[in-house]
Amino acid sequence: MGRDVLLIEDEPNIIEAIRFILARDGWHVQTHSDGKNAFEAVRDKQPDVVILDVMLPGRSGFEILRDIRGDDAISGMPVLMLTAKGQSKDREIAENLGVSRFMTKPFSNTDVLAAVRDLVAQ
Repeated sequence: MGRDVLLIEDEPNIIEAIRFILARDGWHVQTHSDGKNAFEAVRDKQPDVVILDVMLPGRSGFEILRDIRGDDAISGMPVLMLTAKGQSKDREIAENLGVSRFMTKPFSNTDVLAAVRDLVAQ
């Protein structure tokens, strides 16, 4: 089972919280906070799971997800999308783009850990 996570998030408090709960469980967590070159980071790092925020500087998580799903080399990579906007429209967009799992902020630490474990186990 892989243990590498790439967290694409621009809020420092969320980065530290997710890094802490995953690292404590044995995950290697890399972070990236700029939407402009986040897709390149995914391709370069080839993580086992991507945790992707919707609202990022430079490009939206939706655009990045579309690029991931359109790239044959990484199209099957599990992506957990996080958003502060829990509107059904956002969930529908993410699902249409092929998100693996969708979670709204605020989230519980237990839920994030369970989602990451589930995504790698699939």
